[in-house]
Amino acid sequence: MSRAFVKEGDAELEPLPDLPQSPHANYVTPRGWAALKDRLTGTQATLSALRARRDRMDKLPEAAAERDIRYLEARLRSALVVQGVADPVAVAFGCRVGVVTPEGTALHFEIVGEDEADAPQGRIAPHSPLARALMGAQVGDLVVWPRPSGAAELEVVTIETLDQTA
Repeated sequence: MSRAFVKEGDAELEPLPDLPQSPHANYVTPRGWAALKDRLTGTQATLSALRARRDRMDKLPEAAAERDIRYLEARLRSALVVQGVADPVAVAFGCRVGVVTPEGTALHFEIVGEDEADAPQGRIAPHSPLARALMGAQVGDLVVWPRPSGAAELEVVTIETLDQTA
């Protein structure tokens, strides 16, 4: 191999490119804020452990941890913590919404921040199509959820404030 393609130096890696930040406002629940802080603390501990290794020939895991720390710090800096409304009348950020499909299937969704969203747990981001359909609805309202497989009509049956300790 030609020496022209071999990087000389101290074996340090260039920093990995930053992870992309969302263009949406970074609304978070108090639970989401705590989870972001926990992720940052865990990633910082991981980086410390990686730097303490005897054999540090592979610096890629360290660079990845540094990149993740930059991402989490940026998410925390841009976070807008929103407390849930005590007795919500209409669906809003920080609410748990119960709906029923025309077939009678009961579903529950929590409208939470992007970093906290987890579809299998029923946690959806406020800019998702379902959350946008639900926002502002009141108990008894019918909303249309635009889905790729076809629109679904849902009846709002409950609106609750999120338990922020879960």
